Amino acid sequence: MQKPMRVAAALALGVAGSVGFVGQAQAQDCPRGALDARFCDRDGDMVADTPDAKQQVDPNVLIFAYTPVEDPEVYRKVYDSFLDHISKATGKKVQFFAVQSNAAQIEAMRAGRLHIAGYNTGATPLAVNCAGFYPFAMMASKSGEYGYTMDIIVPADSPAKTPADLKGKKVAFTAPTSNSGYKAPSVLLKTEFKLEAEKDYTPTFSGKHDNSILGVANKDYDAAAIAYSVLSRMVGRGAVDGNKIRSIYKSDVFPTTAYGIAHNLKPELAKKIKDAFFSFKWEGTELLKEYQKSQPPQESYIPITYKQHWDVIRKIDTGAGVKYACK
Repeated sequence: MQKPMRVAAALALGVAGSVGFVGQAQAQDCPRGALDARFCDRDGDMVADTPDAKQQVDPNVLIFAYTPVEDPEVYRKVYDSFLDHISKATGKKVQFFAVQSNAAQIEAMRAGRLHIAGYNTGATPLAVNCAGFYPFAMMASKSGEYGYTMDIIVPADSPAKTPADLKGKKVAFTAPTSNSGYKAPSVLLKTEFKLEAEKDYTPTFSGKHDNSILGVANKDYDAAAIAYSVLSRMVGRGAVDGNKIRSIYKSDVFPTTAYGIAHNLKPELAKKIKDAFFSFKWEGTELLKEYQKSQPPQESYIPITYKQHWDVIRKIDTGAGVKYACK
């Protein structure tokens, strides 16, 4: 096992961090930092302020989307009781929306079709800056432990012992917006192991952590960069045989999926949704059954801020040359 990657190792690497969107709103005369021109950040918390009352929305039906996974129907069932809880707290119907990609999930909120979401670690900055996502919660253990590691995995019988052994191999990533599935491992392979994509190894994109994990287990890929929390949950529910996979690298701990809302919901509705996250009773639910398989177990929601908890991710993005540009 190699020592964890440090943020200082995240040196310049050309990575496309833009998400394509149609149309641009008129710029507002307000401070906004890295936020899109549609948004303001007058309080300096790095997320979009709630707009004027005439721009606020109060949907009859609230749409929720979880970060893309191989089988969305599994997670529709997992989140069923939680969404029922939000429905009772708000007095509104809440629907689960299965997204097929990080870009589609971000675009849905940007277009006003998505109101509550869980964005993966790497996609969260783009959702904040391009779509007006306001994150306020993250899953953690009952003692407050949270986060996940980025692991580079190989088939159990692979001769590879370290990432340096991946020269000439086919390495799977998830999507360009993913922290553990692309950005962090791309920086790692180049800066610490002197391996450049296309020159020293063949990169490919699987689309999702689930696909990368199954691809390694079935030997479709020589290696893959994945979030260990996803692997532990898949092993826990029998979706993959953990004995077919071996980790050859483990990173520092990163924050996990950020949960939150669209910035333009009416404040009264936004408060009800936020309160619902922290009043949800996990015991006996499918949500607990699924997420307590993670390490550390995820069995409660804790409050977070984008400015504090995503600082390490923004530093990695800066080192990787990622721009939060909305086109």
